[in-house]
Amino acid sequence: MKRQLQGVKNILVMFGVDLGKMRRTLRGLPSYYRDLRILKSQRSSSIEQFPFREPYPCLHDRYMKSGVASGHYFHQDLLVARRIFLNRPKTHVDIGSRIDGFVAHVASFRQIEVLDIRPMSRNIPNISFTKADLMTPIDEKLTNYCDSLSCLHALEHFGLGRYGDPVNNDGYLMGLDNMWKILKKGGRFYFSVPIGPQRIEFNAHRVFSVSYLMEQFSGKYNIEQFSFVDDKGDLHENATINGDEAGNSFGCKYGCGIFEMTKI
Repeated sequence: MKRQLQGVKNILVMFGVDLGKMRRTLRGLPSYYRDLRILKSQRSSSIEQFPFREPYPCLHDRYMKSGVASGHYFHQDLLVARRIFLNRPKTHVDIGSRIDGFVAHVASFRQIEVLDIRPMSRNIPNISFTKADLMTPIDEKLTNYCDSLSCLHALEHFGLGRYGDPVNNDGYLMGLDNMWKILKKGGRFYFSVPIGPQRIEFNAHRVFSVSYLMEQFSGKYNIEQFSFVDDKGDLHENATINGDEAGNSFGCKYGCGIFEMTKI
């Protein structure tokens, strides 16, 4: 029932109806008008260094925390950027991760090359961008190209058409194969996807079971570290990946598995 209600909520948001935001807006209106009256009463009638212009109501912020320090992206971006800083690779390539999250973290302390099917219109220091579809054969010059590679919360979208990519049921497998080719032997691969009962939630993403991912990595990579973000948004760093917990994806319905691996 809860998932059905969430599905209805997602559909309403898609059409511009956000019931949660509407509720917070109504809750914030009385405070907005109260504070406006107080401010006007404090202002001098003869000195107007800061005249009022168009209203710009911010009705939600008084009910928010200082920031969001949980969830898939927050934890994976910081964790993997920290690991890259510590490991100091010669050449790091990223595939499809968020520019305004993980890529920006890494670019703050080193150069990073980005491959993405989506365009990037601006030049950013320390970021070299190439538009590329990793579901097609890669340029020969990219074979054994780098000693460090990342793909964070991106592979689950391959082949579902969400970002204008061709619909391809095996797109994620083609992407994984190309990533293996790009990375040098002994190089490190930082990888994350949603984990839980295996499924497609079209056209948003796939969700992978940890056991299935381990099958895909077998014979190709050694898993050096595994961490995961649970359904509450909390990070479990350097978890033991063998055993029953891995078999049920650590109890996650929609978690995030974060792998650090070396190519065999």
